[in-house]
Amino acid sequence: MKSIDLFSGAGGLSCGLGMAGFTPILANELIAAHANTYQINNENTSVIVGDVRQVCETNLKSKLGLKKGELDLLAGGPPCQGFSVNAPIRDLDDERNHLFKDFLRVANELLPKAILIENVPGIVSLGKGTVVKQIYKELESLGYSVQHKILFAGHYGVPQTRFRTIIIAVKGNIGISFPEPEYDSKAVANFAGARELCIHLSPLFSQDLLPQTTVSDAISDLPEIQSGSKNPPMKYLNEAKGSYQSFLRNGSNLIHNHSCNGLGKINLDRLKHIPQGGNWTNIPHEMLPKGMQRARRSDHTKRYGRLHPEGMCSTILTKCDPHWGAFIHPEQDRVLSVREAARIQSFPDSYHFTGTIPQQYEQVGNAVPPFLAKKIGEEIIKIIG
Repeated sequence: MKSIDLFSGAGGLSCGLGMAGFTPILANELIAAHANTYQINNENTSVIVGDVRQVCETNLKSKLGLKKGELDLLAGGPPCQGFSVNAPIRDLDDERNHLFKDFLRVANELLPKAILIENVPGIVSLGKGTVVKQIYKELESLGYSVQHKILFAGHYGVPQTRFRTIIIAVKGNIGISFPEPEYDSKAVANFAGARELCIHLSPLFSQDLLPQTTVSDAISDLPEIQSGSKNPPMKYLNEAKGSYQSFLRNGSNLIHNHSCNGLGKINLDRLKHIPQGGNWTNIPHEMLPKGMQRARRSDHTKRYGRLHPEGMCSTILTKCDPHWGAFIHPEQDRVLSVREAARIQSFPDSYHFTGTIPQQYEQVGNAVPPFLAKKIGEEIIKIIG
């Protein structure tokens, strides 16, 4: 099964699709540091670094030796900053949103058997739903059946409360299905369209599901490190604890990217007051930043959050910054390392990240969780088989 990954980032989508059985033959990424990470982990894939419009202007069929309709899957996550529910601008005029048109131009050129588009949940309400309607219109005009849902990563064994909008298109008049939940994991979806588009677990069937993957399941075997430490590859000190760690450690002899951002003394002092599962409200009032001293205790409940080992992590962002959310290690007074963030995203330990530490955090935070991509890829293979 051959695939192309546009807007590939560091390669989370390709990583998971590879687990499902797809082989990426071409990828495109704008940011060189992200593309370098993709390339070292996908040595046999042709990686085009630069604007996606360079891909559109390339004669892909001759470059890849493909005829129209031969490619199995065109996948990608066009940049989502303009669509994010947290972005100050949620407008169709945001130039980043027009990158969808470039993605669709490639689809028109190749007419693959299936198309996978992933994005933030906020895309479903952007322009009162007109962006999704336009994607349907364009793909249906090319002869595709189209469906979309909002999938929760926790349902597929990922230990974080991450939601993604998934659009699947298949050539011809074919029924489209989405992967059924396998893990008994729950989270509150606080965005428009959640009720209709999310897959809900029936209490009757939850007893047949696997227990949700926890923070401890993901990172409890990794060695202790100091706040701000930049570490070379490290040896595993213990055996893997559980199936999640065993799977992610398979094929890796050393722990790479187990380094983390540092914190100033005042923040390190604040961390000492936060218990597992706690947050900024556990910090003595006089130690809080001035702005947070005026906040209501019901506000910013993720800020300065220390993860609970038996809970899930909030969505991994492009910075594991205590001001942004709950990214404090359950037992150590520091933020999560790049490798710990990658574990919580479900990247295998054999997947290595390059560039500066901030660039590595950004690559991990922007990625599609590979386990989620794997399940979507398996479902697409069933459909186009």
